[in-house]
Amino acid sequence: MDKRFSGKSVLVAGGTGGLGRAVSIAFLEEGAKVVVTYRNQKEWEDLKEIGDSNPSSLAGHRVDVTDEAEVEQFVQKIVAEYGHLDVMVNTVGAYAGGTKLWETDPKVFDQMLSLNLRSGFLLLRAVVPAMLKQKRGAIINISSRAAVDHAAGGAAYATAKAAAVAMIDSLAADLKGTGVRVNSILPSIIDTEANRKAMPNADFAQWPKAGDIARVILFLSSDEAQLIHGAAVPVYGNS
Repeated sequence: MDKRFSGKSVLVAGGTGGLGRAVSIAFLEEGAKVVVTYRNQKEWEDLKEIGDSNPSSLAGHRVDVTDEAEVEQFVQKIVAEYGHLDVMVNTVGAYAGGTKLWETDPKVFDQMLSLNLRSGFLLLRAVVPAMLKQKRGAIINISSRAAVDHAAGGAAYATAKAAAVAMIDSLAADLKGTGVRVNSILPSIIDTEANRKAMPNADFAQWPKAGDIARVILFLSSDEAQLIHGAAVPVYGNS
């Protein structure tokens, strides 16, 4: 049976984290050449072990995706090596909350904007021109339910995630008719080891699983989703 992404090159930014790892593995299983960015060496080593059955299909680079020069050089390197970049999934992000807006440290606010918004902006700024030259490509940016459901104590995070959805929405309008598609995914709390540790008394069964979200991302990245452009897709599970 042919695999959906055989011969395709896929960039998964943050591809070793809780959701990112599931996305990377899902693309590998579908025959893609997967390139991930990472910051945590152990996470990268763990992913390499999982992808060891076909190591030539997986590459990792330690990249600060909030640094303009690093991102530009990194994307140029991918395009030069593979000749094309078919899919980009941005799973980079971070959460900080539990404080009222007027009690939020400005440094925390800036961090939320940097990791949840600036990272995506710089990746898009580097990736979109390459895809426009190809006249094809699919981009998925991971936002959050918090982008539309603004709970107390999470103003900085919600602001960044809402802005990320607006950014993709506007970009979709810019890209109409070009062959490049962009969409957002809005997960609720994802069932990851880190989230379980952070909220040990929660009902984990209600949280969407990373592997299930990864399958949604694969669909949106595939030719089967050619009609979906500029969407913000909720993936809340039962939560």
